Amino acid sequence: MTLSFACAGVAFFWILDLPLPFLFGPMFACLVAALAGFRLKSFGQVSVAARTILGIAIGGSITPAVVARLPEMALSVAIVPFYIALIGLIGVPFFRRVWKFDQPTAYYAAMPGGLQDMVIFGIEAGGDARALSLIHATRVLIVVTLAPIFLTQLYGQSLTNPLGVPASELPIHEMALMVVAALVGWKGGEKLGLFGASILGPMIVAGALSLGNVLHGRPPAEAILTAQFFIGCGIGVHFVGVSWRELSRDVAAGAAYVVILSILAAIVAYVVTHVGLAAGTEAFLAFAPGGQAEMTVLAIVAGADLGYVIAHHLTRIVLVIIGSPIIARLMRRR
Repeated sequence: MTLSFACAGVAFFWILDLPLPFLFGPMFACLVAALAGFRLKSFGQVSVAARTILGIAIGGSITPAVVARLPEMALSVAIVPFYIALIGLIGVPFFRRVWKFDQPTAYYAAMPGGLQDMVIFGIEAGGDARALSLIHATRVLIVVTLAPIFLTQLYGQSLTNPLGVPASELPIHEMALMVVAALVGWKGGEKLGLFGASILGPMIVAGALSLGNVLHGRPPAEAILTAQFFIGCGIGVHFVGVSWRELSRDVAAGAAYVVILSILAAIVAYVVTHVGLAAGTEAFLAFAPGGQAEMTVLAIVAGADLGYVIAHHLTRIVLVIIGSPIIARLMRRR
């Protein structure tokens, strides 16, 4: 049933020539179906496997030329810790005092980390799992929906950059190497306890192969479209079973928080652009408070500097995942 709704969404967006039909079509179709009461199911490990495609796409973009530019990014990346601290100082009181969430839920709802990571950490700290899931799903949903509008209207991006060459034009051995790198990176990363193993594991393996001049380029366009499809489904399915109480409190809180995050991100992106650390599109995508997978897709279709964008999102996620449990523990003791 989920697959049927998702495919119908793709067809609807495709026929109306709407942007990113393989991402937004499944996302909105599954969202509407979920809110209408249909008991949709996620695709489980299939969705996780689809994320490895983005890991390979990022890793394949890590070339010696990109590595040589890392010192140029250092000052911009150094802003990320202060950006996260500012988000926490505003976000935690917002959820605690305005929406009356308990302390663990307020803290992990405010942190701009990965959805799954923040929910897991929040549960361990005694937070409300359902509220955290809905708040972060709402954040990702709204950011992914609005980001293309900002990219086209404010930055003049067409979002028509080729996703990659067709599979028919890629050598068979290159595609086979990508599959092996995806599996080794994903499962190897899981065994090592790597957070976000489905993306970061393949990214590390593909990056090493790219730097070693063994792997050349990104996965075929069909593979990246597949990744978009499952990412879109995953966002929509998160809203299955939402009650009116959750819609009026948890989802509303998440939507209101996106406004605050958007203002902070816009200020930081403006400063980064104004002082000449990055172009407008790259600065916007690097500091947008969306998920890593979703921002990767948008960076690809916008033709942005993928290395710059992902370097900032990785820094944000690493700092949040490492720092969140430590700070939460200190807050609990206090």
